Amino acid sequence: MRRLADLAHNRPRRVLLIAFACALVAAALGGSVAERLDPYGAEDPATESSRAVERLERAGGIDPHVGLVALIETPGPVASSAGRAKVEQVADLVASDAAVGRVTTTFTTRDPALVSKDGRSTYIVANFAPVSDKEQQEASERVQERLAGVEGVSLGGPGAASAQINETVAEDLTRAELIAFPALFILSLIFFRGAVAALLPPLVGGLAIVGTFFALRLASEMGSISVFALNLTTGLGLGLAIDYSLFIVSRYREEIARTGPGREALRRTLATAGRTVLFSSLTVSAALASLLVFPQRFLYSMGLGGMIVALIAAAVALLVLPAILALLGNRVNALAPRRLQRAAEREAAPDSAGAWYRLSRLVMRRPGRVAIVSGAVLIALGTPFLGIRLTAVDASVLPEEASARQVDTALKRDFPPNHEQPILLAVDAPAGVAVNDFAAGLRDTPGVAAVLPAERAGSGTSLVRVVPDQGFLEERSQSLVRELRQAEAPFDVLVGGGTAEFVDQKSSLASHLPLVFTIIAAATILVLFLMTGSIVLPIKALVMNVLTLSATFGLLVLIFQDGRFEGLLDYTSQGALESSQPVLLFAVAFGLSTDYGVFLLSRIKEARDAGASDSEAVAVGLERTGRIVTAAAVLFAVAFGAFATSQIIFIKEVGVGTALAVLIDASIIRAFLVPSLMELLGSRNWWAPRPLARLYERFGLREGDARVARAPGAVKA
Repeated sequence: MRRLADLAHNRPRRVLLIAFACALVAAALGGSVAERLDPYGAEDPATESSRAVERLERAGGIDPHVGLVALIETPGPVASSAGRAKVEQVADLVASDAAVGRVTTTFTTRDPALVSKDGRSTYIVANFAPVSDKEQQEASERVQERLAGVEGVSLGGPGAASAQINETVAEDLTRAELIAFPALFILSLIFFRGAVAALLPPLVGGLAIVGTFFALRLASEMGSISVFALNLTTGLGLGLAIDYSLFIVSRYREEIARTGPGREALRRTLATAGRTVLFSSLTVSAALASLLVFPQRFLYSMGLGGMIVALIAAAVALLVLPAILALLGNRVNALAPRRLQRAAEREAAPDSAGAWYRLSRLVMRRPGRVAIVSGAVLIALGTPFLGIRLTAVDASVLPEEASARQVDTALKRDFPPNHEQPILLAVDAPAGVAVNDFAAGLRDTPGVAAVLPAERAGSGTSLVRVVPDQGFLEERSQSLVRELRQAEAPFDVLVGGGTAEFVDQKSSLASHLPLVFTIIAAATILVLFLMTGSIVLPIKALVMNVLTLSATFGLLVLIFQDGRFEGLLDYTSQGALESSQPVLLFAVAFGLSTDYGVFLLSRIKEARDAGASDSEAVAVGLERTGRIVTAAAVLFAVAFGAFATSQIIFIKEVGVGTALAVLIDASIIRAFLVPSLMELLGSRNWWAPRPLARLYERFGLREGDARVARAPGAVKA
């Protein structure tokens, strides 16, 4: 940190020139990253449902999933010559795309389920050839363009829904940025007490986001990355830029008030706040890196993007921001409205006169009661999480004007239900009497509406479609998948299809969660131990993070699962939470909660190392960080909360959930639970077994010269 400070002081213009040159290159090469990324991606390739699809694709050269559904309103009855002519016209247009492997109509299958109840509309089904998700998305867009001029035709199905979800997410991202940036600047002006300082977080955030887009562009050349990583990257980049800028700028102001601008102020700033930023970025990136263990593209892409943006944001804050501060000097306080200057002057009082100091002293007078009440509130908020229900992404998450959602609604309303999302049985035997007998024996299985005749899927392989009597995501349909997997058969049968994939997705997520939690817990304990030398504080941080998460999940269940605030948040509840969201929020919120904990603990430890008693160190630490952590949490909540304007419900869940987590952590946890538990444990907070204490003495990462730390009660800048 000392060398970084010297670099910023000695060569600030060279540092900035290199940084902005790198940013221009990254923007030029990474600006088109969205076009290179793939759709959502929720499948685990190792599951039975994925192996069923592979078997059928390998045998017949066709993806067995329904890819596209074209809903057709015919000029007369579907069976009329005019109706048939229109169906064949649409079928030819769809089949003309190279990525489409097969088109099925009611005339080729004689299946009455493809005709509406009033007989005046029908739908055709297109299966893709074995191409990537990205190629399916591009094919859906091409088919949509071909059908745009045909009256009375709407395109839906999973392929079209995926393309339209991606397009909507891109629009939502632009809208969120337009909302977030002006709001963040206004709030930054208030919290940073000046226009010059308020411009620094957007600058740090912009550099971090541009750098991450470039990194994701490179990653997309080496593997499949989900486009949804861009949402997390943008929100997290802005949020962390705000946090890190607040930490460093506020500390730099303290130091220039004490020693004046120059080398020493930068050294002390980076030795203290810079060290905090380093620890924070390590905890956040480690929490998000845990998502890399998941095989689902959506989650590992979020983990990769989040890890990269946390590290780049820290690098910008530790390299570029000090160089800017070195050039600004006292001008970092320039362009401050008089009202904000007076507010800053009122804060320039002894620590013992501050509101956060008085609050911490009030809490520590009755630490047991405060800890019990705070914990009880968090547990009560978390109890709805016990009733959580999970769902998957489908066309229902799209806005009502999207054609894929309109088709989905029409199929459920006007046609025999559930035929567009059957359960697929990949049978390792040629179609014939034995397979038909096996299929016929499944008709009496609870939850079965129909079993279609076995189809030849290829040499030695058959496909049996089982139509459930309820929606493909309903619990009864999931139970049917389990029953089918246990059914006795004289040949090998793999169960796939949308319902089976949902069952396997939940199982895959649950099986990987213990490893994820182990990685996050181990990283948190290690980083906090290296910072504090205590084994008690990291374990306590884990407990408080779990309380924050449980309260957040409970509120998400109350809002999105139970359908509260639908008008305010402009959404329609699915009666459940999207299955990957709790996992994603777990990693994001855990990292951010530890982020604020690191900042508070660093100031408490600094005061304690300077000679303050345990209680006084807590009070001083809270006073020195209370306003900053609150400001950071509010700004972070705005950065992520802007995603609540998304038209896609699971993006709303991420935005609202992250905002709730940081606000709960910055209020109930930092203001009440931390000081009460610190007071209850006293000097035991800093305990570590003797071997670990010796390890910390040798390898622990400490701040620089503690003699320059202010004594308790000194005047704040």
